[in-house]
Amino acid sequence: MSETSRIFQKNKALGYVSNHVPLVARYIKLRKENLVVTCVGKSFHTYGCTHFTLLSVSGHHDEDIRCLSADSFLVFTASGNSVYAWRRGTELKHTYTGHTAPVTIILPFGPHLVTVDEGSALKLWDIKTEELQAELSFSGDVFQVTALIHPATYLNKVLLGSEQGSLELWNLKTCTRVFVFPGWGTPVTVLEQAPAINVVAIGTASGKIVLHNLKFDQTLMELSQDWGAVTSLSFRTDNHPVLVSGSVTGALVFWDLEHRKVFSQIQAAHSKAVTGLKCLPNEPLLVTSSPDNSLKMWIFDMLDGGAREGHSAPPTCIKFHGADGHNLLSTGGDSTLRIFSTITETFNKSLGRASYNRNLSRKKGKGADDPFLMPAIAQLASESTRGKQWADTAAVHHGIPIVTTWSYDKLKMGDVKLVPERFGHNNKNNYGRVSATCICITHCGNFVVIGYTTGHVDRFNIQSGLPRGNYGSPLAHNGPVRGVATDGLNQVTITGGSDCLVKFWSFKPPGKTPLSILRLEEPVNMFCSHRESSMLAVALQDHTVVMVDIDIRSVVRKFLGHSGQITTMDFSPDSRWLITASMDCTLRTWDIPSAQLIDCFQMELPCVSLSMSPTGALLATAHVDCLGLFLWSNRTLYSHVSLRPLLQQEDIPTMGLPKPLGEGAELPRDFDQEDTDLQYQSPAQISQQLVTLSTLPSSRWHNLLHLDTIKMRNKPKDAPKAPKAAPFFLPTIPSLELRFELAQTDKTSGQIRDGSSVDIHSFTVFGKLLNQSRETGNFAPAIDKFLSLGPSALDFEVNSLSMEGGGSLELMLQYLKLVKFMLDSNNNFELAQSYLGLFLKTHGDTIANQPVLREYLKTLESSQMAGWFSLQRKLLYSLCVVQAIRNV
Repeated sequence: MSETSRIFQKNKALGYVSNHVPLVARYIKLRKENLVVTCVGKSFHTYGCTHFTLLSVSGHHDEDIRCLSADSFLVFTASGNSVYAWRRGTELKHTYTGHTAPVTIILPFGPHLVTVDEGSALKLWDIKTEELQAELSFSGDVFQVTALIHPATYLNKVLLGSEQGSLELWNLKTCTRVFVFPGWGTPVTVLEQAPAINVVAIGTASGKIVLHNLKFDQTLMELSQDWGAVTSLSFRTDNHPVLVSGSVTGALVFWDLEHRKVFSQIQAAHSKAVTGLKCLPNEPLLVTSSPDNSLKMWIFDMLDGGAREGHSAPPTCIKFHGADGHNLLSTGGDSTLRIFSTITETFNKSLGRASYNRNLSRKKGKGADDPFLMPAIAQLASESTRGKQWADTAAVHHGIPIVTTWSYDKLKMGDVKLVPERFGHNNKNNYGRVSATCICITHCGNFVVIGYTTGHVDRFNIQSGLPRGNYGSPLAHNGPVRGVATDGLNQVTITGGSDCLVKFWSFKPPGKTPLSILRLEEPVNMFCSHRESSMLAVALQDHTVVMVDIDIRSVVRKFLGHSGQITTMDFSPDSRWLITASMDCTLRTWDIPSAQLIDCFQMELPCVSLSMSPTGALLATAHVDCLGLFLWSNRTLYSHVSLRPLLQQEDIPTMGLPKPLGEGAELPRDFDQEDTDLQYQSPAQISQQLVTLSTLPSSRWHNLLHLDTIKMRNKPKDAPKAPKAAPFFLPTIPSLELRFELAQTDKTSGQIRDGSSVDIHSFTVFGKLLNQSRETGNFAPAIDKFLSLGPSALDFEVNSLSMEGGGSLELMLQYLKLVKFMLDSNNNFELAQSYLGLFLKTHGDTIANQPVLREYLKTLESSQMAGWFSLQRKLLYSLCVVQAIRNV
């Protein structure tokens, strides 16, 4: 079996921006632009600060990147025990190996590179030659290195901070310790060079920030932030004495160094710790990164700017929006709704966080302690029909009966919240115990149908938020409602519940009694509908999926194979495939017409949500504990794929998740070397009882009887005149003057022309093969040769069968036997008819004068009529049936 999926090819990952590794800023003189580098696991992204867009994505490391650093020419990354140097963010130039523990700190040091690992082993490398220049070792119990900088103007010297709180100044050229600073009794977390010479800022785990003069070993000032340990520091370099500090709570603090006080702070700059912070040189700009998967740019004048964000918690539900398949709606555990573009990350947008009161939440900030923050979104439904007029997306939240509305066009949360009066805030007994479980938006985009844990099913107008009735009297199901759906014409509403029932209701007005009830073997887990084909996929609690036809209201297919709870499923745009995923980490593709499994592969983590694009080109998946979204290409759109049913005993291949490849997609691998025995090879002829046509185009045989007309129509007006032939060596007359003997040449030419005679037995290649079949009785070589010829060549070969063309009477009879063989075998049926017609037209006079050919035509006629009458009866029967159906 193949080691990968037959249908889906890894494309790329979306939504990854940054993680806990601090960002790196570098200035490129040729671009005249500052670039920001962030880590996203096993690769890093490079962003341009001019337009704040993604420029490149690096290659992938074997292990996660632990730290980053950069100079004006190279970006340095540490992965495992090795350090790598990258040029232009994508080209690997150097590799430095020699550490026995994972590298945690990297510092470019002129033409050298300083690296420190977890064992506090410091190594000095030559960047170009990759040679080890010096090595220092520190005892982790005495001096565990946690921070490292090169003080400005301090030649060959570096300053090291430790977990024990002390600092040491070392000369790396002589490998000697210059000075020891006792510290302040708390671990050093960050070191930053100040714009002033000899001054460095020291951040500690206690929240204390110390500005210390290294030359005189004198503390200039001490600052203390109230937001916990200091995670990052940076100075403004645009003639403003400002120090910016980041904290573990996600707050940013701006210190006025002249007055030694805080002049501003942002308490909820990030939802997690600010691990990366950098003031851009000579600009009023600040760039920050955080493990909340965001990269933000702040402007000091307004403390606002741009942002590149992804989900800070794993996505829970995704869905393609629109007909072009370029935009993907995604919700996560952070209660946000985002739009990810499959084309470029520049078009990514955020619709905001779900809030009970958006105005108060905006004043409170984006911190995790927002009291108005709504629970995470559990299910999503969208319909773009009326997206320009009002909200076109509705979301169900965990544990509450409120359904929120969102506007894709306006990029914000709607003002309307859908909740019935029986579950409203006024009814305290039901509000805390009831939650919405499933949702559906009608094809017209006007109504929302919602199911609840109590068994109620309500319908709302999405524009006004007013209720438009409920289904059942008063309950639609005895237990939680697990799925709701509507047909494409708003005639029928379908509901499914934990009571093992699927009920069909009149859509308008909402029926109190169902039109019909379908009883299933197990409780319903979820619904997935395809309105254009009136198909409804129902996932059951026993890990099976049944296909329900909405028109006839019965089960038409059943799919078995998953060994875990089904988490998500979706149809292909043409409704031929059903794609399902479950907690067994497998993703299966079912062929609906044949009810067979045609593709299956296993992934590293379970898929919690998937969506097929409206064009069928991409499949998007979201997985447990993954902040990104993953795109898979549909291979059937650009290559031939054999989709034979899979056997139960076949091994399931394991595939890794797609990697973040930025603006480009992963190139599909070469499948030409794939085992061909897995692909079904159709025989040339299924059965001799069936009339089999050839695979040749009609232009090869359709105009054989009209070649004379075509040649006459294409004949040029003036016939081309051939130049007078001359021998290569012209004879001369013996004389003093050079004169050619032209008379002898003309005479010789005339003799050749007049004396030319045709050998009556000079057969063509086809004639020789046909003549050989008289002895062997095998017409296959002659037929294969005939099939390879074009119309003009066929006409020439048929004309060459006569005695005037170099053939013979026996060869013409053998040609008729070849046609009879083709008719009796019922193979290449239309070619046999065309070849026979061409022969009769060309040699009609000869056949009339030769009794042998005339007598054999009677035998040939019986074979021809037998095949044609059989085909004619079936054609006439089919025409009669079609006509009868039309009349009815």
